[in-house]
Amino acid sequence: MRPRKKSLQQLPELVLSTRETSYRISREVSAGRLKKIAPRLYTTRVNEPPEKVIRRNLWDVVGLLFPGAVISQRTALELKPMPDGSVFITGRYNRTLKLPGVTVRTVTGPGPMEGDIPFGEKLWIASPARAYLENLKPTRRRNGAARALPKAEIEDRLERMLRVSGEKPLNNLRDHAKRVAPALDLTRELAKLQDLIGKLLGTRTGSLAGPAARARLAGLPYDADRLPLFDALVSELRSCPVVDRPRVAVEGRAFDNEAFFDAYFSNYIEGTEFEVDEAVGIVFENRIPEQRPKDAHDILSTYRLLSDLQEMSHSATKEVDDLEGFLELLRRRHHTMLADRPEAGPGTFKTKPNRAGSTVFVAPELVRGTLHKGLERFRALETPIARAAFMMFLVSEVHPFADGNGRIARVIMNAELIAGGQQRIIIPTVYRDDYLGALRALSRTGRSQVLPEMLDQAQAFASRIDFSDLAGARRALEEAQAFREPSEGQLRIPE
Repeated sequence: MRPRKKSLQQLPELVLSTRETSYRISREVSAGRLKKIAPRLYTTRVNEPPEKVIRRNLWDVVGLLFPGAVISQRTALELKPMPDGSVFITGRYNRTLKLPGVTVRTVTGPGPMEGDIPFGEKLWIASPARAYLENLKPTRRRNGAARALPKAEIEDRLERMLRVSGEKPLNNLRDHAKRVAPALDLTRELAKLQDLIGKLLGTRTGSLAGPAARARLAGLPYDADRLPLFDALVSELRSCPVVDRPRVAVEGRAFDNEAFFDAYFSNYIEGTEFEVDEAVGIVFENRIPEQRPKDAHDILSTYRLLSDLQEMSHSATKEVDDLEGFLELLRRRHHTMLADRPEAGPGTFKTKPNRAGSTVFVAPELVRGTLHKGLERFRALETPIARAAFMMFLVSEVHPFADGNGRIARVIMNAELIAGGQQRIIIPTVYRDDYLGALRALSRTGRSQVLPEMLDQAQAFASRIDFSDLAGARRALEEAQAFREPSEGQLRIPE
């Protein structure tokens, strides 16, 4: 018995017509089981819009129609269509093929060469060296599609390579470009690439157009990957409804008691754990435990900073146009908080990279520049709660010091609130995971709405506690489950 032919329903959703299959494909089209979406190309998804099928299977489509081609020009760096749907490949002849939702633009040039990488079953993708050389070649915009990236974007991509991976990848890129440029007839473009890399590495002089590249040349390189996070938070904060919560603990005993619990919980978040009675003895009676003197001084120094009304009434808005003034404010507060821990470098910005779990914070050489870019965005915020939330995230995300970053971020936050006449925010132990989770949501996934919502709840909670009496405030906090671990309770906001 002859074996039955494999039905088209069992084939992938893309089918390329050949001489051998053209008759059978015609029958399937007539029967409504196949639909033509491009020259010689059919799909079994007959009820789906052709542009959706093509976008989902973009590189398989290009490979079937242009086997052996090299993904090149700007597409080799972006690996996605332009807004107008254009993708650029290198093949044996110039051709423009318009498909539903995508336009494939073929440029005549060499096929795969040293460093080009197989991509899928039938395509290649240009090596970074080849792609950068091609993008530096002068081109004319045709039908709205420019096959080369803007010069400023090329510079910022190279700056990011240097920022993230160091000098070695740039040097390797330059060496590889030297080898492939003659075969591509791109020796002039090689000279441009060498000049750009030299300027970024500081071995050549001259100007650059990319914002990040220009900042590096000016001595204020910044972490450009953080800017979308800052922008998303600013946008969210500007649109958030604001609840006016004037601070009740203006000065005196209530202010001091509030500062005590702020310092207690802030240190507890970072792992400096004491019983409340122990912390009361440390702060108000100067009873320093012999076994844990440094931990005790952490709480005491944090309290002294948080209870200093003059210091906590100083808003960073006074230094918004003065980077050095803001950096001095940050270093001064950090020095006060960690004065008894010389090994932590009080008041000194970090010299080594730091991280928390999978989050890698801003590199030491990018701290000043990234804080500067943050201050530029800080100007757009008008309310104390918005400024407080942004400033806390900025310091937390940059992590400018070797130690004490979480605590100093919360100090900066509450200084903005107190200076603006608003209730300070306290993050109790039971709310720790909500706080850290909101930071991670923005830092790792760009979800900006979680952080303002979390801080609003924390501020609402603190506004319901009467801090005029230490014992009474403690009882109210206990009733709110504030001292419990997150796994043991849930924050209750007093009526």
